Amino acid sequence: MTTHPFSSKRLTIIGVGLIGGSLARALRRAGVCDEIVGCGRDEAHLQKAVELGVIDRYEIDPAAAVKGADVVVLAVPLRAIVTVLKQMVGGLSPEVVITDVGSAKGCVVEEARAVLGKRLCDFVPGHPIAGTEKSGVEASFAELFDRRGVILTPIEETDPDKCARMRAMWEVAGANVTEMAVLHHDEVLAATSHLPHLLAFSLVNTLASLDERKEIFDYAAGGFRDFTRIASSDPVMWRDICMENRDALLEVLAHFNNDLKQLEEAVRDNDSEAVVNVFTRAKTTRDRFCG
Repeated sequence: MTTHPFSSKRLTIIGVGLIGGSLARALRRAGVCDEIVGCGRDEAHLQKAVELGVIDRYEIDPAAAVKGADVVVLAVPLRAIVTVLKQMVGGLSPEVVITDVGSAKGCVVEEARAVLGKRLCDFVPGHPIAGTEKSGVEASFAELFDRRGVILTPIEETDPDKCARMRAMWEVAGANVTEMAVLHHDEVLAATSHLPHLLAFSLVNTLASLDERKEIFDYAAGGFRDFTRIASSDPVMWRDICMENRDALLEVLAHFNNDLKQLEEAVRDNDSEAVVNVFTRAKTTRDRFCG
């Protein structure tokens, strides 16, 4: 194993899908883990991860999976995290660092505080801002986090040294790491990630209900495919995200609905100036972001 600011003798990933599998691949690429252990409910899926070289071995029982691990990564759906925490807490080693990849942090911190107790100092909440509309270990790839953002949201109880270790881990995986308060994270992600997914799902659902003669999707152009690509994401995962971050999501959704109502009124009133002002401001903002 090569020398690096981050290294792990045994790293356990619970949930070896797109994110967990890609992290395993990235760390294996960097040569910083002696052993990577996978854990999940589907043994056939875990066996596939071994065959692909993503993990070295696997356990079905979370407590057995984390035994002897110095790093544990929770890459399961948001609503499964509390169950996994309860199942694994008895098997944690004294020196372990625990992190997660959840898209909402307030709910995860609340659950970790309730389950981990004195071990809360070992927990470093995290969220990689990376992914695709695909899922499963077959969709994972080592370059997923290259030059992508990862947000760590350490809490008051988090051990600073363990937070620094998780920063180093994600940097080894190719990511750019920042830190943010839990509440602020959930507000920002509600606007930049959760709302866009909600809108994409909603638009495709609306068009599907209109498509009685099967014509609408036959004439869908590239713009439709670009805008709605994320509607191919896992519906159950995104249901959980919307429900777990509902307060922040509802707040930004109210702003969006108000702006959409104003745009609707401008179109109805034939107010071309108002419409072009909205479009121009949006184009300028989008161009600046992409630049």
